[in-house]
Amino acid sequence: MPLFPFHRPRPTTGEPPDAAPRTAAPRRWRRWVLAAVIVAGVHWSALRWIEHNRQPANPPPEAPPVQIELLTPKPVAPPAPPPPPPAPAPAPAAAPKSAAPAPKPAPAPAAPVLSAVTPQPDAPAAASGAAASAPAAASVASASGATQASAAAPPAASQPAASGDRLSVPPTGELRYDTLVNGMMNQTGTIHWANDGQHYEMVVSIPLPFVGPYVYSSKGHIDGFGIAPEQYSEQRGRRAADVAIFNRETKQIVYTKTPQSQPLADGAQDRFSVVMQLASLVRGAPERYKPGVTRQFSVADNDSNEIWPIETVGDETVQARDGFTTARHFTRLPRRDGDRRKLDIWLAPSLGWLPVRILQTEPNGMQIELLWAGKLAPPAASGQGAAAGTQGAPEESAPAAPQPDKP
Repeated sequence: MPLFPFHRPRPTTGEPPDAAPRTAAPRRWRRWVLAAVIVAGVHWSALRWIEHNRQPANPPPEAPPVQIELLTPKPVAPPAPPPPPPAPAPAPAAAPKSAAPAPKPAPAPAAPVLSAVTPQPDAPAAASGAAASAPAAASVASASGATQASAAAPPAASQPAASGDRLSVPPTGELRYDTLVNGMMNQTGTIHWANDGQHYEMVVSIPLPFVGPYVYSSKGHIDGFGIAPEQYSEQRGRRAADVAIFNRETKQIVYTKTPQSQPLADGAQDRFSVVMQLASLVRGAPERYKPGVTRQFSVADNDSNEIWPIETVGDETVQARDGFTTARHFTRLPRRDGDRRKLDIWLAPSLGWLPVRILQTEPNGMQIELLWAGKLAPPAASGQGAAAGTQGAPEESAPAAPQPDKP
């Protein structure tokens, strides 16, 4: 009998009494680890899906083609003179009148009855002979007149090949573009373009939430090099506008943002008129801009100007709001060593060679995109499309749209 009646002996199992709690704790720890792994996998899958859907539907190629030709601004080529009118054809010779019957000879005096009558020539046979000789004479006269006319007409002058740029400035129109940031839809921007053949005006308005609209304005005239800005301004939100003045008399560009001034080159553009100038050049001679052809533009911003080399990449298919369309892709090459900001423009022949898509890639990888938001057809024009003295105008269209951030 035990010494203490209320004392119960411990079970003799060979395991310590706290063995059960020690095995339960690792099991709970494994369950928490498994749950954390599952949650992390779900989050990783969701992030991959979001990142995949944020990619733009029309990614640009990573590397442009090899440059094969460099174009610099040149005066607009004058229109080819009309060909000289052809020499007037000689008047046809009058049809010969039918020969009159030969007069009958006077009656011979009376002869003895027994003497025979002298035979006379046949009148119808003589008339037919005269008629046969008349056409021959007329043909000889006609050949002689043609020879004299060809000798009198001056020889056709050989037309020299037209040199310079062929330009067709787009007609007046209004455009709408969807704005996207890293593939995510933003608000719609509006582009106003006016062209009366001598002067132009372009106003770009891009509304941004909580900031206010970004408004870019370019106005000027059309000269021998195409679009010629006189004043460019940009206003971001509620800040005061920065203005660049193109003084054509002193050949200087003056800025309100900085006291410096810079030389004004022939054919100089601003950040937004350069898109319309490129469209005008392609409209005037689309066959000239083949893959690899690079054209240089002198482009002014609100505080400086520099050379933009824009290269033709080739024809591609672009997906816009209203469907797919074929467009010619242009890309801006690096302006200097270490320039990581990119600009790509797609001009669509169905829109009169005006932009259907504009994509700007920032140095940090962020992409700002403008995508045509109307029907894939030339909008109605309310003005004359080309300036006087420019070469033929292709399809009617509306103006181009710029990128909202500084390139």
